[in-house]
Amino acid sequence: VQLQASGGGFLHTGGSLRLSCTASGITFSAYGVGWYRQAPGKQRELVASVGNRFNTDNTIYADSVKGRFTISRDNAKNVVYLQMNSLKPEDTAVYYCKVVSGGYARWGQGTLVTVSS
Repeated sequence: VQLQASGGGFLHTGGSLRLSCTASGITFSAYGVGWYRQAPGKQRELVASVGNRFNTDNTIYADSVKGRFTISRDNAKNVVYLQMNSLKPEDTAVYYCKVVSGGYARWGQGTLVTVSS
């Protein structure tokens, strides 16, 4: 199983980025997927999650990103996106994706997002 997160970068307040989490080696559509982030000196936190193919309408967002971030998935391409708009300096973190199915979970490597004021 391989998870590849990409799309991070450096940008200024108010900008937008789209992160991608691409999976291989699994039946991707059977997994729920979450985006997490970890800022320096802080614990990793859930940013957004989306259910598997049976409940793709099941999305969850952290209060801090509601209305600004959107999670979506394209099972045909084995990818989950995190569209991030109106970015703020407090969104600066390493962003990770995670797949979950039953008792199985797998983390991908992170992608760094830096938002400058």
